[in-house]
Amino acid sequence: MEKIYLDHAATSPMHPDVIQTMSDVMTETFGNPSSIHSFGRVAHEKLETAREVIAKSLAVKPHEIIFNSGGTEGDNTAIMETALARQAGGKHLITTKIEHPAVLKTMRYLETLGFEVTFLDVDEQGHLRLDQFDAALRDDTILVSIMYGNNETGNLMPIKEIGERLADHPAYFHTDAVQAYGNQTIRPQELGIDLLSISAHKINGPKGVGFLYKRDGVDLPPLLHGGEQEEKRRAGTENLAGICGLAKAVQLLTPTERAKRAADYQTFTATILTALKENEIEFSVNGDLEQKLPHVLNLRFNGIINDLLLMKLDLKGVAVSTGSACTAGTVDPSHVLEALYGKSSPAIKESLRISFGLGNTQAQIERFSETLVTVIKELKKN
Repeated sequence: MEKIYLDHAATSPMHPDVIQTMSDVMTETFGNPSSIHSFGRVAHEKLETAREVIAKSLAVKPHEIIFNSGGTEGDNTAIMETALARQAGGKHLITTKIEHPAVLKTMRYLETLGFEVTFLDVDEQGHLRLDQFDAALRDDTILVSIMYGNNETGNLMPIKEIGERLADHPAYFHTDAVQAYGNQTIRPQELGIDLLSISAHKINGPKGVGFLYKRDGVDLPPLLHGGEQEEKRRAGTENLAGICGLAKAVQLLTPTERAKRAADYQTFTATILTALKENEIEFSVNGDLEQKLPHVLNLRFNGIINDLLLMKLDLKGVAVSTGSACTAGTVDPSHVLEALYGKSSPAIKESLRISFGLGNTQAQIERFSETLVTVIKELKKN
């Protein structure tokens, strides 16, 4: 039985070309990029070439890219160091209730240090109301952190509109773009973004590597102290193989490839929804189908407990999710769905996240749709 992986929002398989690139680097370029001898110079050249590739993908300067261990470190650096470095100008921060835990828990920690955080609500479709943002923005607001696209519903946030509102405001604007980078065209300078976090393993790169975009002019102390790597902005010997793997993954996601994947994912979504409707399965979509990341689909099946549904699908060789991988394995309900519907809504226990990516085919989606319908009918019968 061929297994079907539909949890790419949690992590994605590494592209074979990425694996080959990393293998070559580990075999041939073991020097420390900070060393001044020939081995170090070769490693340093590869490091800077990767930086140029990634900077080009965002249309920013290579100097503005800081390599790190991934999205969590990027989020923590952007939020913690902005708060601590700028608190003389104010101690107010703004975020939303549907952020990744790397943002939410960092914000909660800052509250214990005396900072005030406004957690903005979203409506039942997962949209952030800009009038609520306007009401929350204050003279003493020093940071706004709002994700580019939600990891559970796929909803796209109004990043451009928020950037415009902050154009003449001293607050820094950070976005966790971990789910969006690779399928959206992101231009931080055009959008007014000051800080942006990315993880390689969401775009068919390796785990444990990513980067933080930091606009020139944004003055932040490093989160990690030690050596003088990354121009003294992030201590620790760079993970050269991982960084080169990240750069290769970025190169593979050409505009043509992104457009093809987006079209495929739209077809996959239509296939699943059509199968459910034709078989008269009672369901609803969590989030907004018209304003979301193409690879994420979150569905509610009325009366079906999602943990049981996930287990039944897993036994049939299908991998999906009930929410963020960072909260999987716990009994905590989805904080994203709680924000949409309220903590007492049955939708929280009846929802499933399906996410597409490299290796998925139309034949797989058709078999998944048939399996999903069969399992739901069995559960309804029982």
